[in-house]
Amino acid sequence: MSSSKSKMSVVQLTILTVINMMGSGIIMLPSKLAQVGTISILSWLVTAVGSMCLAYAFAKCGRFSTKSGGMGGYAEYSFGKSGNFMANYTYAVSLLIANVAIAISAVGYLAVLMNWQLSPFQAALGAIIFVWLTMVANFGGAGITGKISGITVWGAIIPVIGVSIIGWFWFSPSMYADAWNPHNMGLFEAIPSSIAITLWAFLGLESACANSDAVDNPEKNVPIAVLWGTLLTAIIYIVSTNVVAGIVPNTQLASTDAPFGLVFASMFNNTIGQIVMGLLIISCTGSLLGWQFTIAQVFKAGADEGYFIPQFGKATSNNTPILGMIIIASIQTVLALMTMDEGLSKQFDILVNLAVVTNLIPYILSMSAIIVLQKTSDVPHKEMVFTSIIAFIGNLYSFYALYSSGMEAMYWGSIAVFAGWVLYGKVVSRKYDLNEPF
Repeated sequence: MSSSKSKMSVVQLTILTVINMMGSGIIMLPSKLAQVGTISILSWLVTAVGSMCLAYAFAKCGRFSTKSGGMGGYAEYSFGKSGNFMANYTYAVSLLIANVAIAISAVGYLAVLMNWQLSPFQAALGAIIFVWLTMVANFGGAGITGKISGITVWGAIIPVIGVSIIGWFWFSPSMYADAWNPHNMGLFEAIPSSIAITLWAFLGLESACANSDAVDNPEKNVPIAVLWGTLLTAIIYIVSTNVVAGIVPNTQLASTDAPFGLVFASMFNNTIGQIVMGLLIISCTGSLLGWQFTIAQVFKAGADEGYFIPQFGKATSNNTPILGMIIIASIQTVLALMTMDEGLSKQFDILVNLAVVTNLIPYILSMSAIIVLQKTSDVPHKEMVFTSIIAFIGNLYSFYALYSSGMEAMYWGSIAVFAGWVLYGKVVSRKYDLNEPF
């Protein structure tokens, strides 16, 4: 048993939370937000509040839940085994899609770095190569993956924090003002148009409380670290994307597949821009490596519980589900081909919106189960009321984000969810045949 001296402080856990959330989510943001204009800062503010509410509620769930399975375990308190299944199933589907979007980000930066003009098929093929390379690299097990991801994440953090600090020397207030609302959208049209992409940058906040056993006084310090970590991440995102909008003209920023490379090239020279692009490609690859390992473990855990086909649960001597990894990468290959579009940017949009929609389902289930979860754990009434209000605000934001993701993403996301009920019926029937409790 480790002593308190070896545990993290609340400051260390806060920093770790920031690093976990930043990953690769930010590297395409300046381009996506430029397509709306700098009015998208209002979307940032809405998402920052919503994400902080979700993060706080998840921190409380992590402290009081006695059920395993993460968000599925939280959902089970109110929705039973079917809620557990649906939360884990939709989270797994979201990761399937999100990882292809991360691969597309890497391809976009690599294409600009190498000055390649890629056709839609070539772009999809590039994403498929990244998907398979990072999945095969995980065959060696968790130790290698954790070490590589822990180093490569700095390839994104250093340029992003760097531009947030020194970018102001090149910042033009008039350029920023000119980019405010280039398409003359109404306020209630502009804000939702960039909600999905801003939430994309925060996906993973639910995992921020996974290190609760490694910190002193977790009941007090985990919510503090999660809240401050989410707030600091929001500040870094908002500052970096907005300072960039005052360095590069909006039309150029909106049309590039490597926004941070363009920004550093504008600030310094093309060589620096290329170095930054190289760093971000490395960061993206490391992030994808980590998330590919995570999704394999999500499917393995689901298979162990009887939710997914048993092939996902078959593991080697070092507990690596290689067969499941091959199946997952094959599905991602199909996804990359299905979402091919005229440009990398559009393909990225399709994948991000769909990933956000499917990821919001377990968020909503978890937030909706929090009252029962707290009552089961005999949480003091005053604390329970406060947490429940925060979770309700998180739910309101989740529904707004669903609406903002667009009809096409809602359409395909709904089909994915309905397919989940069919799969759940198969799971129950299999358990019934085996005379197992469910």
